[in-house]
Amino acid sequence: MQSIVLYCLFFTQSKVTAGSLDVHPTEKALVVHYEVEASILGESGGHMLGERKEGQKIIRVKSLSPSTDVGALAKKVVEECKLIPPSRLPQVEQLLYYLQNRKSSPVEGKEKRTVKPRELTPFEGMELNEEASITRVDEYVELLYEGIPEKIRGSALILQLARNPDNLEELLHNEAALGALARVLREDWKQSVELATIIIYIFFCFSSFSQFHGVVSHYKIGALCMSVVEHELKRHDVWREELRKKNKSAPENGSLRRDQDKAMRKYQGLLAKQEQLLRVSLYLLLNLAEDTRTELKMRNKNIVGLLVKVLDRDDEELLVLVVSFLKKLSIFLENKNDMAEVDTVERLARLVPCDHEDLLNLTLRLLLNLSFDSGLRGKMVEVGLLPKLTAMLGDESNRQVAMRILYHISIDDRFKGMFVYTDCIPQLMRMLYEHGEEEIEAELISICINLAANKRNAQLMCEGNGLKMLMKRALKMKDCLLMKMIRNISQHDGLTKPLFLDYVGDLAAEIRAEEEEEWVLECLGTLANLTIADLDWELVLKEYNLVPYLKDRLKPGSAEDDLILEVVIMIGTVSMDDACAAMLAKSGIIPALIELLNAQQEDDEFVCQIVYVFYQMVFHQATRDVIIKDTQAPAYLIDLMHDKNAEIRKVCDNTLDIIAEYDEEWGRKIQSEKFRFHNNQWLEMVESRQADDSEPYLYDNDNDRTDLFYSAGTLTSHFSRTLNDVRIFSHSTYRL
Repeated sequence: MQSIVLYCLFFTQSKVTAGSLDVHPTEKALVVHYEVEASILGESGGHMLGERKEGQKIIRVKSLSPSTDVGALAKKVVEECKLIPPSRLPQVEQLLYYLQNRKSSPVEGKEKRTVKPRELTPFEGMELNEEASITRVDEYVELLYEGIPEKIRGSALILQLARNPDNLEELLHNEAALGALARVLREDWKQSVELATIIIYIFFCFSSFSQFHGVVSHYKIGALCMSVVEHELKRHDVWREELRKKNKSAPENGSLRRDQDKAMRKYQGLLAKQEQLLRVSLYLLLNLAEDTRTELKMRNKNIVGLLVKVLDRDDEELLVLVVSFLKKLSIFLENKNDMAEVDTVERLARLVPCDHEDLLNLTLRLLLNLSFDSGLRGKMVEVGLLPKLTAMLGDESNRQVAMRILYHISIDDRFKGMFVYTDCIPQLMRMLYEHGEEEIEAELISICINLAANKRNAQLMCEGNGLKMLMKRALKMKDCLLMKMIRNISQHDGLTKPLFLDYVGDLAAEIRAEEEEEWVLECLGTLANLTIADLDWELVLKEYNLVPYLKDRLKPGSAEDDLILEVVIMIGTVSMDDACAAMLAKSGIIPALIELLNAQQEDDEFVCQIVYVFYQMVFHQATRDVIIKDTQAPAYLIDLMHDKNAEIRKVCDNTLDIIAEYDEEWGRKIQSEKFRFHNNQWLEMVESRQADDSEPYLYDNDNDRTDLFYSAGTLTSHFSRTLNDVRIFSHSTYRL
């Protein structure tokens, strides 16, 4: 039987269509998009099968500079690139002109510097003298089905291709290659560190671009990398334990010493290879963590604990990567809490300071993120970071970050006093002085304001001509924040307060209606703090005509509440002087205070300060008579005597005690009210008995109930006869 062979002729036809033309987002390059349409034609020329594929070509113009002839360069690009038709020459020229004038985006600090894995150093099995070709990928894939050496060679050749971004698109469509790589990694990563490192590096190249994250996730490379990192860290612990056992006993002869040296060299060789694997694996995970959902999966697998454990390593490139990863994670509360549980701050402390500039800057920025947590701030102080951060103030590149961390630490009253034992305050004062008439940066003045709230810090700030320099600059520039710092200094008793005597006039002169309220607020607050015995407040009030200003500002709504409150505090301060008290009484300020008390009765701070003014005024005859005879202030104080706020109750009781000593009528009312309040529970018990008992009431009629509140003698005589077993708080024994 004779076989018949049929020959069919097929022809292929391809058509390339140019698409859009644009500039590369980061490089000096043009990006040409195009579409390839491939068709298979039959013997008769009919269309049998077709396929379309999009692509792009990057044309790099590294020679482009400000002096380049853009027109000539555009012509050259069009001539050499067949994908760009001559008709698009004007567009090419326009895009090149844009690239020529495009400014590189400013790098904001060291934080924005790209952290890339260091180039893999050649190790055994990776030394390749041949150059990989994209057309021979199938040959390299076949090597992945051989032994470990062949797998290393095949994956290394594919890595050469993957490190060129232009090849990634082609490799992406080669599912056989990616599938084989993922399979080999999954099956053999424990057998060869070199093989695992190379294959993970290949997938790392894909992870560097967000659009390729899907393929990395598809092959579950991220989960595999987590397993690799965890396993390698456990292996490292085993190595260290074995090395410790060998070094535990002192070598008695040269042979033992040689064994130890050999073990150390072996450990260092293994460590170098392991750190390359860790670096590539962690960087791949960092790239995938762009997706917060993927990051959450990593957290559930204890990524924070693994990263913190790597902080004990000495490889700076690896540490840069780990600290960058931790810094990214630290912006989420759950990750921050995880870091607090695994002694992250203690491990970071050894990296401050360090010689590696990027590592130091990243470590400080991670500490800045962690310093928002009060407990972690305490850890920073505990491990001795405060003097180290203070030393960073002299480093221009890291000063701002260090200052922000110090600011967060200075917020906590527990640590303000710790700054005394560092060189921080002299440095801050020197920096303030060096600013001259320039605006002071927010971080610097904020730290100073916080630290000035501590008495010992305030004394250090005033040493030498410190206070003089601060006052001179604040008054000249009308710097509200600097005056706030001075105001904090002025609140401390002791050596600092008398220093302000020279500046009372300057401060009083600033209290005018035409000045900005915020500025007046700080000046007034500073004056109000000056409770100095030698200060003649009467002279100050008269010379600068402050009484009308103070009275006008007491009107509700006349100014911001903060300023009105400072006016009240100021009145309390000057009321300690007898002559000033008389002047205030004549001016009609006391009724204004009562009106303000009515308006601000829900604000505890206002109420407390106004009551304190009454407390100061009742010490003086002139103001005491006005308060007792001409106003209802004692009645308001009686109402406030049982306020929920303990400070208000305390000031009210003290004020009422003084009023009771000088006025018998008010004394009886005050005593009766105190008595009634402290026996209130007993009275309620008696009333409940009367409601439940069918016996006659203890009183003849309801009118006698008034004696229950105001007649102490009647109250005692009735109740002591009826219930001798109930204790009465008598007026003679009750005294605050």
